[in-house]
Amino acid sequence: MKHWFKLVSVCVVLVSSLVSVPARSDDVPPIAAASNIKFALDEIANLFTQDTGRKVNVSYGSSGNFVAQIRHGAPFQLFLSADEKYIHQLQKFDTSLDEGVLYAVGRLAIAAPKYSPLELDPELEGLKSLLKAGKLQRFAIANPDHAPYGERAREVLQGLGLWDSLKSKLIYGENVSQAAQFAVSGSTQGGLIALSLAIAPQFQAMGHYRVIPEELHTPLTQRMILTKKAGETAKAFYQYLQSDSARQIFSDFGFGLPDLDASKPAKSKSVEPESVGSEQFQPETGS
Repeated sequence: MKHWFKLVSVCVVLVSSLVSVPARSDDVPPIAAASNIKFALDEIANLFTQDTGRKVNVSYGSSGNFVAQIRHGAPFQLFLSADEKYIHQLQKFDTSLDEGVLYAVGRLAIAAPKYSPLELDPELEGLKSLLKAGKLQRFAIANPDHAPYGERAREVLQGLGLWDSLKSKLIYGENVSQAAQFAVSGSTQGGLIALSLAIAPQFQAMGHYRVIPEELHTPLTQRMILTKKAGETAKAFYQYLQSDSARQIFSDFGFGLPDLDASKPAKSKSVEPESVGSEQFQPETGS
């Protein structure tokens, strides 16, 4: 009997020690994500936690900056870029498991505060008029040196012959989320930002927008990739991002849905939001 009690005591100790074991580092993996997908990805991450009981820790920023961080040893296990070219850059440095997969096709929008003198239209005629009249003071875009939405904004402005005359009036956001804040906060008269930010519920009440035609810039094909540091939770989240539920959320935020076969070019299936141009929005602070 004494031996039996000793055995039970040992089992209790073992169970107690197992319960108190600290979580492994990959249980809440660090994820790097382009700032344009913040509102969509926050929703998806919450659903992932509800469905699986697992959590992820997402950091938002510009794709170019994340590439530099990952190359220099940052612990990110999954990277969601706003432009697949940055994924291809990482592959040259042998930091990823494979080629990844396209998860979304982004869109640009021109946005302005409620009482801005800037009239919004898809072809930027209102911007041209305000510039020609000498009444445009500041205009916001993401930094084109490392932010894909900034690159495409520059491409649009160059294609419409506005870049040279507008350069001195540009205010650069470190990423497109910051550019969106500048565009509607009153510190500028408008800006070119991500459609996914313009239509987010959190952006209500401070501004309005119009969608920029896709043919005015190179497609924003957004790719994600697992790094060689990826653990089981990061891999599970990567698969979850390809689920119908996750793809529907991306679509709700204005993204096109590409073919999930990473070897194929993105095929946008998006439709214009029903209220395009009439939405009002308010940026979150501190992003």
